[in-house]
Amino acid sequence: MRRFLGVVLIAGAISAITGWVLTAPVSLDKTALAGITPDPERGRAVFFAGGCAACHSAPEASGEDRLLLGGGRGFATDFGTFYAPNISPHPEAGIGQWSVLELANALLYGTSPNGQHYYPAFPYTSYAQMTLEDAVSLHAFLGTLPLVDTPNRPHDVSFPFNIRRTLGGWKLLFNRGGWVVEGELTEQQARGRYLVEGLGHCGECHTARNLLGGVRLGAWLAGAPNPNGKGRIPDITAAGLDWSESDIAEYLKSGFTPEFDTAGGEMTDVIENTSQLTDEDRAAIAAYLKRVPGLP
Repeated sequence: MRRFLGVVLIAGAISAITGWVLTAPVSLDKTALAGITPDPERGRAVFFAGGCAACHSAPEASGEDRLLLGGGRGFATDFGTFYAPNISPHPEAGIGQWSVLELANALLYGTSPNGQHYYPAFPYTSYAQMTLEDAVSLHAFLGTLPLVDTPNRPHDVSFPFNIRRTLGGWKLLFNRGGWVVEGELTEQQARGRYLVEGLGHCGECHTARNLLGGVRLGAWLAGAPNPNGKGRIPDITAAGLDWSESDIAEYLKSGFTPEFDTAGGEMTDVIENTSQLTDEDRAAIAAYLKRVPGLP
């Protein structure tokens, strides 16, 4: 019996150590960004493609006020309510003291400057596709924005979801290792894939999730329940959306549907962002969406 208990204790210790190692936050090598020149104008395009203002500006903000990134918006989920943080360049309330490497670690790995996991309400599973050049340029652009001194509001998350280390296990299960849509793509479709699967993180809303909050890749962009309980987020695959590529591109520019209806709800924020993209990027998004087959 003693021998058996000893084996059990040793096995338990090995499992605990292995679990601790496997769930550790991941970061870039300190030299990963060496030699990359920041381009604030490129960072501006990344900012709008990434939808940063949609979460981190004040509700109902418009125009230049969307560049005031004091955070505070609440996002209710089955796991608790998450509040967007201040990402203005304010040195105390915001991220003004973050290095470019710290921002890249947050975007690509969901790892905070103090080495903790971020909750996936921050769409790092999509931003993981971001190029290092875009991450560096976004850091440069964010540094040009107005300072906002609004303090961060703590998330309202109960046990066991408030144990951040467990998010390392979640990442092992649900971090995407590559592109969802693979195969031969044109240059335009590949650009659209980068914008949709990566920067635009469209799948975070338009794809249903499992019980643990992971995106169901087998139902990619085929629609999902609206987290606010009102209606359903639509299917935007080729099978579910019968708009032409030009219809999609125009909607992303003006918010007008082919039936001359207008975008509503959360899509108004999305259109505020996509309207700032180039015509070429909006056309690329449309070309990619027509490449996504959808569910039977």
